[in-house]
Amino acid sequence: MTRVDHRHRHLARIAEVKAGTSSEKVPYPIHIRKAEVVRTRRLSSALMRVTLGGPDLAGFEAHSPDEHVKLIFPDPDGTLRLPEPNGNMLRWPRPSPTTREYTVRHYDPIANEIDLDFVLHDGGLASEWARTVEAGEIMYVAGPPGGLIVPDNYDRYLLAGDITALPAIARWLETLPRTAAGWALIEVADSSEEIPLSVPEDVEVRWLHRGDCPPGTSDVLERAVRSLSWPQDERVFVWLAGEAGVLKPLRRWVRDELRLDRCDYDITGYWKRGVADFDDHEHAHDRH
Repeated sequence: MTRVDHRHRHLARIAEVKAGTSSEKVPYPIHIRKAEVVRTRRLSSALMRVTLGGPDLAGFEAHSPDEHVKLIFPDPDGTLRLPEPNGNMLRWPRPSPTTREYTVRHYDPIANEIDLDFVLHDGGLASEWARTVEAGEIMYVAGPPGGLIVPDNYDRYLLAGDITALPAIARWLETLPRTAAGWALIEVADSSEEIPLSVPEDVEVRWLHRGDCPPGTSDVLERAVRSLSWPQDERVFVWLAGEAGVLKPLRRWVRDELRLDRCDYDITGYWKRGVADFDDHEHAHDRH
């Protein structure tokens, strides 16, 4: 029997979706890769960039601004338990090892490097790792499992979220056509958390300062999103991410008031107040 190689079928599907009219979540073959910390850099008072590199990152899949990888941390006793390749998937050990998901901020296929941006906060496992890790240390990276592919032919784009969504929003803004129009609304504590962005001329960026409110407790993002002058005769794609509770009323707004088609929006809770390693895939949400 002749074995057909379907490994690159996802690349054809990505191209089809990109050239079409509707967004679609496209899965990629999932790999486990050994990476080495190349360097770290403080981006703002709240963001730390860790650059991972090494030959194992050759052929890394990077196609979508919202794609993520899992970083695999040792067990409390120091044991590192890794998933094993299983066709185009991974077979994970039981119980599951300790992992944290992070957006792929940038992939450099020439240098075989990926950038991951970490929000610094007290007590976070990955945050503390990013704050203290040194060049040469090893980290195992699983994924990405896929990404949301969005055509470039929408009239406008609305990208909104808190600082945990900033790496994805920054990548969105870099990869959108320079002719794209729309809004990027980003909630931060204050100006010390802002970073430079590469923005299409007709995309308006608004930094929303929540001040002394703890993360995940302010309605500044919801009020800013609702205050937009919504175009009646234009097709808009909406992408929202951040604290799950903050996004709840915005889910209803998109679904019940804007009445957007399911392929025209994507809303994901990246974290939830009081819940470590929150997984929005285990809860009701509006993700493809």
